[in-house]
Amino acid sequence: MISAKTILQEYWNFSTFREPQEEIVNAVLQQKDVIALLPTGGGKSICFQVPALVNDGVCIVISPLIALMQDQVENLQKRNIKATTIKSGSSQDEIIILFDNIKFGNFKFLYISPERLQSTFIQQKIQELNVSFVAIDEAHCISEWGQDFRPSYRNIKILKELIPDVNFIALTATANTIVLNDIAENLELDNPQIFRKSFERENLAYQVFTVEDKLLKLEQIFTKTKKPAIIYVTSRKRTEEISNFLNAKNYKSSFYHGGLSAKEKQISFDNWMTEKTPIMVSTNAFGMGIDKPNVGIVVHFDLPFSIENYIQEAGRAGRNGNKSFAVLFKNENDISIYKKQLKKALPSIAEVKEVHRQLYQYFRIAKGEIIDKFYSFNLLEFARMYNFTAVKTDAILKILSNNGIIELTNTYNQKSTIIFNSSSKNIILHTIRNIYIKDFVNSILRTYSGLFEQEVKVDEFLLAKKNNITSRQVIANLEQLEKENILTYKSVKTDTEIRFLVPREDDLTINRFSRVINQFLKQKEKKSEDFLAYIDNNNTCRNTQILDYFDEKSTKDCGICDVCLSKKRTKKVDISSEILAVLNQKNGLTSQEINQHLKANEKDILIHLRQLLSEDKIQINHQNKYQLK
Repeated sequence: MISAKTILQEYWNFSTFREPQEEIVNAVLQQKDVIALLPTGGGKSICFQVPALVNDGVCIVISPLIALMQDQVENLQKRNIKATTIKSGSSQDEIIILFDNIKFGNFKFLYISPERLQSTFIQQKIQELNVSFVAIDEAHCISEWGQDFRPSYRNIKILKELIPDVNFIALTATANTIVLNDIAENLELDNPQIFRKSFERENLAYQVFTVEDKLLKLEQIFTKTKKPAIIYVTSRKRTEEISNFLNAKNYKSSFYHGGLSAKEKQISFDNWMTEKTPIMVSTNAFGMGIDKPNVGIVVHFDLPFSIENYIQEAGRAGRNGNKSFAVLFKNENDISIYKKQLKKALPSIAEVKEVHRQLYQYFRIAKGEIIDKFYSFNLLEFARMYNFTAVKTDAILKILSNNGIIELTNTYNQKSTIIFNSSSKNIILHTIRNIYIKDFVNSILRTYSGLFEQEVKVDEFLLAKKNNITSRQVIANLEQLEKENILTYKSVKTDTEIRFLVPREDDLTINRFSRVINQFLKQKEKKSEDFLAYIDNNNTCRNTQILDYFDEKSTKDCGICDVCLSKKRTKKVDISSEILAVLNQKNGLTSQEINQHLKANEKDILIHLRQLLSEDKIQINHQNKYQLK
């Protein structure tokens, strides 16, 4: 049998495992049930991918997100490792062919969602495979107390009945003791070995800043910091705005969000990885599959919704062990918006029932009926039709999906099509008469063939690049050519497909899940409250607060977070006498003017000015300047 270290070297080019990867790999190879809690950057995938390559047979990987499965499958395929997943909308014949390929083609990994696992047909096909072991990714989803509870995860234990001699490894980056116990109990693990890597990151400085002018603060940060960085925001539009701002200030940056095409995402990602643009401005869509060890700073420009989200994103800094920074901006307006957004995003059971009922109405599905097909779905159009808010509707759709009531699939990989309606001769005549469109039409003809015989898939982003215009301009040009009857353009305008998994029963369906949904909503609210308490606590070391949240006890402060540094400054720096001396020489100065006279930190000056005011040694005059009393 080939050794785990040989596999690690051959496929990942690592000579040694990180702590505690080797112990986890050995436990899996010894056919023991395992729970592995490794914070972001801890190398969870290695823990099941290496033993799967050592063992005979295929490793079944349960994963909650289609995008996450596709990402891992692609990464494995790049290493010449045979891995696959069941594509959305696959017919029964296609699934049979897929399983035959796995069985006879020496595939090592089958990625599958917990919802797919509920199909008796899929269960039968799994029983036909030589399964080495089962890996459950994002295992915290199995617990009602977890970050992203998905009831469908509770059905994973069916594999214990289907393939009883196979061991399990459950992996998560965010779980406390209650969640870990839930994982072991609900998966019916046999005396599992639990491996916990501490959430302590000695090289990562957590810093929370109260900032009014966030863009100015970014400038200050990137003037000092030249290492690769990630800036997380909550708005797609803001990713582009902040990136443009930074580029205008000569800081090279790219932007990334879920609305970009696959090609646009890849270009942004590649430019960041090669450090052509070392700063990435992104929504939380940017994160999966990132393995860049020299990220020096992660900035949360907007507030994340939980400590778990914050830790996962912040943890992408400093994976090489060098000192790095996790910086978070906040102000009173942020906190006010945060609370309003939480209220908007957390629906009541009555609202869940209403959206659920109107979904069936929208697609004209009768009571008691179920239609096993995917429907094209535009969330904004649906929300407008029934006067729902888009944010709350999106949250409800995720709740319905997580409870196995509907299945949602993104369709980013679908392509628009065009076919020319006239002969090539007529096209040439048209471009002569309409010179503005000549180069654009010629670029289409050079890029694609068969345009006069059949509908051809086109990439608007590629055409935009070739013509040095935007994707919107490409779409506008194609729509204009269609109006002129030069071509027929079928644009992919939906980014989502929906499938109903249960017959229409309206309120009865939701009533069955009401307890679970209420528990989920309470958890969301509690996690938001915990996060606000974290950023508001300026007395306890940030690292200590995080460790305590995850049931780890810390006996020492980190010494490098904003709270610890503030304590050091408060203890060691006393510049009251120096401030009084400056005001004695020149009475009536602003804090910035005092700062110019002293070699001291601006924050320290403000602290001491407040202290001197309270001691009645100085006062503020009518010009809002400080002077002696």
